[in-house]
Amino acid sequence: MDMLINGTAAPAADESWIDVKNPATGEYIDHVPRGSVADVDAAVDAAEDAFGSWSEKTMRDRGLILSRAADLVRRDHKDLAHLLTREQGKPLRESIDEVRGCANILEYYASIAGQPAGEAVHLGKAGDCLVTRVPLGVCGAIIPWNMPVIIMGWKVGPALLAGNTLVLKPASTTPLTNLRIGRLFLEAGLPAGALNIVTGPGESVGEALVRQARVKKISFTGNCETGHKIQKIAGDQLKALTLELGGSDPMIVMADADIPKAVEGALRGRFYNAGQVCTAVKRLYLHEQIAPEFMHLITVKVEAMKIGNGLLPETDMGPLNSQSQRDRITTVVTDINDREEGKILTGGSPVTGNDYANGFFYQPTLISDVSPDAAVLKKEIFGPVLPMVTVPDLRTAIREANRSRYGLGASVWTRDLSTVKEVFQNVHAGIIWVNRHLTIPPEVPFGGTNESGIGRENGFHALDSYTQTKTLFLGW
Repeated sequence: MDMLINGTAAPAADESWIDVKNPATGEYIDHVPRGSVADVDAAVDAAEDAFGSWSEKTMRDRGLILSRAADLVRRDHKDLAHLLTREQGKPLRESIDEVRGCANILEYYASIAGQPAGEAVHLGKAGDCLVTRVPLGVCGAIIPWNMPVIIMGWKVGPALLAGNTLVLKPASTTPLTNLRIGRLFLEAGLPAGALNIVTGPGESVGEALVRQARVKKISFTGNCETGHKIQKIAGDQLKALTLELGGSDPMIVMADADIPKAVEGALRGRFYNAGQVCTAVKRLYLHEQIAPEFMHLITVKVEAMKIGNGLLPETDMGPLNSQSQRDRITTVVTDINDREEGKILTGGSPVTGNDYANGFFYQPTLISDVSPDAAVLKKEIFGPVLPMVTVPDLRTAIREANRSRYGLGASVWTRDLSTVKEVFQNVHAGIIWVNRHLTIPPEVPFGGTNESGIGRENGFHALDSYTQTKTLFLGW
């Protein structure tokens, strides 16, 4: 499959390729070009050429194209989901949810496609001011492999609706569904060059996109280290940024919580997509009165989970996306054992056997009696490992929840509104859920504090971030 530049397939400048394989089977699926700096420049050229006519369309007309694109994504959702599972590994039902979620995001932005809000300021004898919002120009988006379709929607929807053109770089292990959706945008009537997709490694294509002086904004979702590097490069050019850099989300379960509901929330919140979600439950704090019951119930459910190829209907959890991901998780759990920082209740090793020989499978893992200073509570663990800590009271839970450099999301499970208020006021996170975790509708601003990044995806907040104010001063 080729890149998508100016509405046409474009081979890489150096004509080398990246193989895309199914992480459950090792099966070869397709290949994409290993892009270069020249390909990025060509994509920016195409985006610049398209910007004038695209930005001159009314926001309503741009919204109609997003609406048609959403219809096409829904039309093809089964095929898109099947492709997503093959390249990413997640169970097919999760892929269907993600593809439909992308359509939902595009529909949301189409639904708010009125003229951008402005303001008029009367200054008396000095005159009058008209303040409006205008698009930035050519923007860049770099998306990860864990939720590539949803995150494509988060970035493409507001960028295009605001009147910008976009160059998008997908992850090298999951570019195929993004390219397929890019072609659906063209089918929906998006002008050639308004959306360009360049495949290739982050250290070459991604960095070239960030360094391109004609790119006015970068929206990046990925790890902290890369985010810091992007911030430094973009800072030299005063380039606008949205950075979503992951998290180590705490889940606090109080004594008055609905325990079966909280167990289901932790199960989904940690093991959805094999734990490869930025806002997954990564640290579980249990009030001491309910900790034994909770640990028993969740252990029973985890041990009943079926691990396997995401295309099989009985699969509860698929593989990790790559060998390197599984190696990282193996190292984390080995270190916990070696340092005696916790007790493994279930799981704790790669899945073996003939059915799993060519895939990157790892057992869903629960760890109890975790030391408050354990590394597993400080790092972002991007896989199916859930450390559980028993706490005596809410104050301790909040203090421990804040012992992290991250601040993306958090949840509290309780029936007490005063508990909710205290968590909301004192836990450092961009979003706090009550009696749920992970849900992020497109209307809701999403982003973090501290090392989890800057800026917000979703809603009017994201739309505003793809515009800048422009003032007309009328001196009568």
